[in-house]
Amino acid sequence: MKTLVICSGGLDSVSLAYKTAAEGALTRLVSFDYGQRHRKELDYAARAAAALKVPHQIIDMRSIGAALTGSALTSDIDVPDGHYAEETMKITVVPNRNAIMLSIAFGIAAANGDQAVATAVHGGDHFIYPDCRPSFTTAFNTMQREALDGYADVWLVTPYVNVPKSDIVVDGARHNTPFADTWSCYKGGDLHCGRCGTCVERREAFHIAGIPDPTEYADPEFWETAVNLMGDK
Repeated sequence: MKTLVICSGGLDSVSLAYKTAAEGALTRLVSFDYGQRHRKELDYAARAAAALKVPHQIIDMRSIGAALTGSALTSDIDVPDGHYAEETMKITVVPNRNAIMLSIAFGIAAANGDQAVATAVHGGDHFIYPDCRPSFTTAFNTMQREALDGYADVWLVTPYVNVPKSDIVVDGARHNTPFADTWSCYKGGDLHCGRCGTCVERREAFHIAGIPDPTEYADPEFWETAVNLMGDK
């Protein structure tokens, strides 16, 4: 199926883009600027599109993001340190973000004759983000099939929805994903901080996968402390 991939520029979505390209299905990458403090991730999405030789479209959602207040990603709230699964990480939720992005992506896919929209939501997201869970993606696909009935035939593709991030690292390596050319850190500094939930999860995923992590972290050792603290709870 001709497939549009939603690509943030992070490890998961870039790996999905390379996987889709290897399968001969990739048509375009679509990214979203919703006023996230780590907007530099969009530069990595652009690099992926250039490397894969497909169009890249950035949708300006900054006015919408400004209305979705209360998240550490879009408001003047500190991004917490620690493991992704901690209750404190719920402050990184941007309400309904994925539902909004997916709706736009389905419209773009329909307008361009694509047959699928692929997103890299995965099992590690389920604890915090309700719009990454299988129940949501299944319901969303049903809703969009109704919304486009008689106009376009577009399906939601979520190959990672039931697997941990370490499996994405393995799959990404299989498809020659340039992991060093992806961005995960929510703090958006010069380097990955190594302390926020996404950095801890990223570092832990490479460790579990048994694949060398090429990422340069400002604090490369913190992830072990965060993981051990979770194990004690």
